[in-house]
Amino acid sequence: MTRLAADNANVHWVDITDRDEELRQQSIDPERALRELHVKDANGQIHIEIDAYQLLMRRAPILRPVGWLIGLPVIKPILSRLYRRMVDKRLERTGRG
Repeated sequence: MTRLAADNANVHWVDITDRDEELRQQSIDPERALRELHVKDANGQIHIEIDAYQLLMRRAPILRPVGWLIGLPVIKPILSRLYRRMVDKRLERTGRG
C-alpha cells in the first residue's frame, strides 16, 4: 500500500508491540489493536478494520475504487468476518491468540 500511495499521502505505520499504555491513552484497547487495523485520520478520529482500509485506499488513487467497493453494505460485513477469521488464525499461529 505504501508504494501505491500518492506522495502527499502522509501515512505513518506504527508497531504496537509493547505500547499498551500509549494505545490506552488514545482510547484503543491493546487486545483489539492486535486484531484490527486502526488508522487515525488528520482530524484525530480513529477508524478500525474495514473502515481503516477504506481510509488508506482513498490515499492511493489506483485503489480508490476498491475502497469504495469494500464499503458496500453487502460486501463490508462479509469482508469483516473474513478479516477477523484470518487475523484469529494468524494470532493462533504466532502464539498470541
